[in-house]
Amino acid sequence: MTESRSFSGTDSYLTDPGLEAAVQAALVLEKPLLVRGEPGTGKTLLAEAIAEAEGLDLITWHVKSTTRAQDGLYVYDTVQRLYDSRFGDHDVRDIREYIHMGPLGRAFESDRRVVLLIDEVDKADIEFPNDLLHELDRMRFTVAETGDVVAARHRPIVIITSNAEKELPDAFLRRCVFHFIDFPDRDLMGRIVEVHHPGIDEDLLQNALDVFYGVRDMDRLRKRPSTSELIDWIAMLQALGVTEVTKDADTPYLGTLLKKEQDLTAYDDDANGRNRRRFM
Repeated sequence: MTESRSFSGTDSYLTDPGLEAAVQAALVLEKPLLVRGEPGTGKTLLAEAIAEAEGLDLITWHVKSTTRAQDGLYVYDTVQRLYDSRFGDHDVRDIREYIHMGPLGRAFESDRRVVLLIDEVDKADIEFPNDLLHELDRMRFTVAETGDVVAARHRPIVIITSNAEKELPDAFLRRCVFHFIDFPDRDLMGRIVEVHHPGIDEDLLQNALDVFYGVRDMDRLRKRPSTSELIDWIAMLQALGVTEVTKDADTPYLGTLLKKEQDLTAYDDDANGRNRRRFM
């Protein structure tokens, strides 16, 4: 197994002992790290932080509803080959000219170890994770059109994120190290904000956290504000010279925290139905 330094976050990505232990287990066991948590908890940024801490390049595979496992291995560009056969001056007999590696293929072919992020794996079809198992286990695959075997020169560090939109197969889960990222508590959130807004006034920070967690605790919210939205909100408060905020009908710049009309209505009701001023 590959030796690796222990991971303790970066200057801009703060961690806790549980997350650090999960990352270390994935590094030592050389297994994919499956990370879940609500939006805004830093799942995607974790891969960037690991790449930065380890001094490695990052390859990102953003999964969509139409994504197939094959897309991550390689794509055979039949359309370009047909076009070249009719109008181009290429030698279309060499199929390898039209084989383009996907994110997993590029990670395998890399001359040095990389971090591979498979982002939002649960957006794809339910069979997608199982289709990845063989290649992730063997660290090699065959290009059907040429018979070439693409084997990993260096085993990538694989980070897989999930928003729990659908259940993942047990066979897939068995092959991963799992960690659920809890939403930051107030103390950790305060430190995260200070990373993005160094020198922030302490009273403003505490006021903003009071409002932020008060909003998140509201029962009727359909989309609770995330860390990134808190950071944006505080940026607005600072830019316009706001020094004090409270959770009432006059809370400024709510459009940076709440992104659904139903949630703005719920906030109005929670603020005793008083009209609030909207600052956009």
